[in-house]
Amino acid sequence: MVDPAGFLSRSRTVAAPTWSRWLVPPAALSVHLAIGQAYAWSVFKPPLESALGLSGTQSALPFQLGIVMLGLSAAFGGTLVERNGPRWAMFVSMACFSSGFLLSALGVATRQYWLVVLGYGFVGGIGLGIGYISPVSTLIKWFPDRPGMATGIAIMGFGGGALIASPWSAQMLDSFGASTGGIATTFLVHGVVYAVFMSMGVLLVRVPPEGWAPKGWKPAAASLRPLITTADVSARNAIRTPQFYFLWIVLCCNVTAGIGILEKAAPMIRDFFAGTPAAVAVGAAAGFVALLSLANMAGRFVWSSTSDLIGRKNMYRVYLGVGALLYLVISLSGNASKPLFIVCALGILSFYGGGFATVPAYLKDLFGTYQVGAIHGRLLTAWSLAGVLGPLIVNAIADAQKAAGRSGPDLYTTSLFIMIGLLAVGFIANELIRPVHERYHEKPAQGRDPQVTEKGQTV
Repeated sequence: MVDPAGFLSRSRTVAAPTWSRWLVPPAALSVHLAIGQAYAWSVFKPPLESALGLSGTQSALPFQLGIVMLGLSAAFGGTLVERNGPRWAMFVSMACFSSGFLLSALGVATRQYWLVVLGYGFVGGIGLGIGYISPVSTLIKWFPDRPGMATGIAIMGFGGGALIASPWSAQMLDSFGASTGGIATTFLVHGVVYAVFMSMGVLLVRVPPEGWAPKGWKPAAASLRPLITTADVSARNAIRTPQFYFLWIVLCCNVTAGIGILEKAAPMIRDFFAGTPAAVAVGAAAGFVALLSLANMAGRFVWSSTSDLIGRKNMYRVYLGVGALLYLVISLSGNASKPLFIVCALGILSFYGGGFATVPAYLKDLFGTYQVGAIHGRLLTAWSLAGVLGPLIVNAIADAQKAAGRSGPDLYTTSLFIMIGLLAVGFIANELIRPVHERYHEKPAQGRDPQVTEKGQTV
């Protein structure tokens, strides 16, 4: 994106000596809280299915494509984000994400569902990807002493976005109506409001000056912990290491296992307890989505901060191992206890969110800070695949079971056991991660300016 005035350039965002690094997390939150609306998509599924005559699988398409584009745009745009800086990235994210809602509003108003898929899924998905990685590298450089906590603060906004968006969207649908006109108006309001909210991050974000470090922080002491290195690995070299692909598998399995439930959360809890004394109303289902969002958000901060104390590898052992046990409890208990179902779902979603927030710090430990944003972008292609697999597994199996005349927990039992298997695969991949071999490290003489390309040429 051309920026003649230079306002969006990295050089215009270098912090003054008196700048407080604690102003950077709020800037990141303003973007992540907005794009985290994606996790509230399930609130729109029933109205869209009713108004446009869609199946559960069809109504999931915008969300699925959005997650695919999140991973792809993060992968291909990661180096641009490192080169141009966080302000440029946040502006691009704002423009794409808001435009996606406006296109979706037009699509619903004209009953052209492909425009909703294009707008929310493709254009909005690009905004998701660029916005998601926009603050990560900056936060790690501001908080090298507490990378898990720092990325957890920001990335919890993505998990908590639905906490705001779910009741807000449900209220607007109640006010404007669940017809095509009401849904279109709701999308339009989303596009305008989120553009204003995200602009605060664009104006506030800063990058640290060259050579800046927290007072009293000693990199050599931090590197004494397992898997933590003081060396740096370029994005080009990182994708040549087995560690990158093991971590890719870990992320893909953890995300697939969580995103399938999250995308279908509102209809899922209603199906589970339909016809029982614990039946769930539409409003309560929307509240369940918001509750899951709270767990998703809290897990991103609590578990990623915990990883600073116990290490990333141990933290992922918890996400994957305990997560599989929670899925097993849900599958075996069925609809016998609604509180048990809710508690297990909250635990699963907290681990799902924690996995996202911990992975940038895991990357920093393994590959250093040199091009961690670009490496993170490439790793998020795992999210692209998971964004298709998770909803596809849950929706397709539920649709098939419903067509076969089944109901209640039987719609989801097979999906739950598939998720358990995926978490087991991720657990094994995490156990195989070892320190990166020194042949992949950057030579000390090479510059580590974030504006250096992967080929070592100054931009």
